[in-house]
Amino acid sequence: MKKVLFLYALAVTALLLCTLRHYRSENRRLEQNQTALASDLHHYRTRLGEEAASAQALRLRCAEFERLRAADAERIRALGIRLRRLEAASKHVTRTEVTLRAPLGDPLLQPAAPTQDPLRRTPHEALLPDSLRRFRWSDPWVTVEGILGRDSVACRIESRDTLRQIVHRIPRRFLFIRWGTKALRQEIISSNPHTRIVYSEYIRIER
Repeated sequence: MKKVLFLYALAVTALLLCTLRHYRSENRRLEQNQTALASDLHHYRTRLGEEAASAQALRLRCAEFERLRAADAERIRALGIRLRRLEAASKHVTRTEVTLRAPLGDPLLQPAAPTQDPLRRTPHEALLPDSLRRFRWSDPWVTVEGILGRDSVACRIESRDTLRQIVHRIPRRFLFIRWGTKALRQEIISSNPHTRIVYSEYIRIER
């Protein structure tokens, strides 16, 4: 009888410890999420001079992600992916601004308008300068080209960029001792120096 009671007490104690550990882990996750939602995006430059931003990651369960990010969940379903198979979801928004000065090219030539006087016409119609002016500016990341008309501008802008994402673990610290996981953080790096990262979100799905 005593042995049975001892085993029962041991099982209850183990269950309470597991429950307490689960609640502590859950509270820690919720606290990290609150910190991530309240913190702003941190901008900095890497040692290579690249634009970079740092943001704390959100840790959501599948049901929480479906409730709090309903639009993203719908897009994921549209891809034929089940939410329960989702590992993580990220979203980045950038803005590219370029201030440039480009020289104007030579005026474009076009045939002169036909005239009623045959004596003033050339065999192939004389080429006269038009009021259109062409311009072009480019660097390794952005190309801008267009035509200036009498009363309008036709312009084409092409921007090339590569966003690199790095997710890493921030350990807990006490003096010189590091252990566990304090938070998950992501680093987003842009290769385009004209790009500004204005928003970033990384969600890790917890099981």
